[in-house]
Amino acid sequence: MTKPCIICVAITGSVPTKADNPAVPITVAEQVESTQEAFEAGATICHAHVRNDDGTPSSDPEKFARLKEGLEKHCPGMIIQFSTGGRSGAGKTRGGMLSLRPDMASLSVGSNNFPTRVYENPPDLVDWLAAEMVKYDVKPEIECFDLSHIHQAARMNRDGRIPGSLYVQFVMGVKNAMPVDRETFDFYIKTVERLMPGAEWCAAGIGPGQIVLNEWSVAAGGHTRAGLEDNIRLDRDTLAPSNAALIRRITDLCETYERPVATPAQARQILGLRPA
Repeated sequence: MTKPCIICVAITGSVPTKADNPAVPITVAEQVESTQEAFEAGATICHAHVRNDDGTPSSDPEKFARLKEGLEKHCPGMIIQFSTGGRSGAGKTRGGMLSLRPDMASLSVGSNNFPTRVYENPPDLVDWLAAEMVKYDVKPEIECFDLSHIHQAARMNRDGRIPGSLYVQFVMGVKNAMPVDRETFDFYIKTVERLMPGAEWCAAGIGPGQIVLNEWSVAAGGHTRAGLEDNIRLDRDTLAPSNAALIRRITDLCETYERPVATPAQARQILGLRPA
């Protein structure tokens, strides 16, 4: 298979701490350094959250601005994707950084259960976030935690709320949400192909499901994501020493399945993004 595989690195998220794994990057400087290592290992998208100095989640646009500046300097051409996830803030604060015009931003189009809470994405907030992304020319990455989210994204695409070609990410392995299940994964792909002809898709597995989803995605011709946000371990007994180590596992899979790793320019072309 000659289609390049786009690799996304999810560098820190909102949950893992240095107590969980000392390699988790917290400050902007740490995140830039960790992302640069992952970029050099083969990642072409950086999925970015920001943190306060004490490690707690933040949605501060100023922190996102400093992170974006550092990534543009040290990872030339890399696709910068900001998170609008609900753990970092509430309501419209989740999209307060979109005016910085990152290349992409995550967009969850429906609610679902997380391990100890409901991940709320009410329709009015989803519509507002989607409209802000249109306003600032930010391509959404549709994060699908449930089959209904694929259908909702297709509906929003048809009625113009999410215009253009779609990029859909299946998230599997979150406790109380969709488990890592091969038949479901295959059905997700068929559903995207049926409802969104021409859409690109990606998959992210949480915890031990990360490497499983990486392999399924590479083998099936899709794109994939790894990083300390989703998984702090290489295996049950070994902490991942860096984001780059998790990315290198994907590049090894790409070699096994004869998939070239997408360059930043190739990834931008595949996703229909503006040049760097």
